[in-house]
Amino acid sequence: MYWVTPRHLAGDDGALAERIGDILAGLGWRMWPTARRTLLYVSPDGLWGAEWVLAAYPFELGGLPVAWQLSARSCVSSVMTAWNAYFTAGVPYEALADLLVEIDSRRTPDVGFEGPETVLSALSAHGWLRDADRPRTTAVDPGFSCSVSLEMVPPFIEDADPRPDLVGWQAWADLVLGGPYLWCAGFSASVPHGLVAAFASSLASPVPVPRRTVPKSAEGRLTVVRRS
Repeated sequence: MYWVTPRHLAGDDGALAERIGDILAGLGWRMWPTARRTLLYVSPDGLWGAEWVLAAYPFELGGLPVAWQLSARSCVSSVMTAWNAYFTAGVPYEALADLLVEIDSRRTPDVGFEGPETVLSALSAHGWLRDADRPRTTAVDPGFSCSVSLEMVPPFIEDADPRPDLVGWQAWADLVLGGPYLWCAGFSASVPHGLVAAFASSLASPVPVPRRTVPKSAEGRLTVVRRS
């Protein structure tokens, strides 16, 4: 077992479904397998959903298949989701787990009073740098291998707000500019900034994470703090 840093390059250890499934079960979320070969988890109050969708291969972010989709409804009877967030394989499961814990602690899925600065401040607190050209919307890690940015929402990311040209938080890791992505995450326009901040803060945390395997492409950029 390796304990490595930075977290955003550590990968998911090939256990993204299992680790997040355990977190959701621990929070008391119910799970059903679906006809699409996905696993659907629903919070006890019925307002939140998390679905392991990799087998259904719904669409791609940055050329990578989406693995987890999170969603929220304003009320249990609502057919349409208020917002959605999507995560590809390879995303560090600790960041997604911390986001889910924050989600589970909230009573109102579609209400947030924080602004975009909340997300950037969470990253800056861990030493991330604001983009010189877009200091109010974008931050990068000190190694310039991971970005979190308020961008035009990519295709297929669904939101209750029907207006075109909406922006939402997007995050990704790539070792070389223009090279393949290690992972991507996309948040629709209505996701509260406070929830994105929980994901971002965990992503940028300097605390080492345990891994049995690490992405080969990131081996030269990871620091092994200790072995056990």
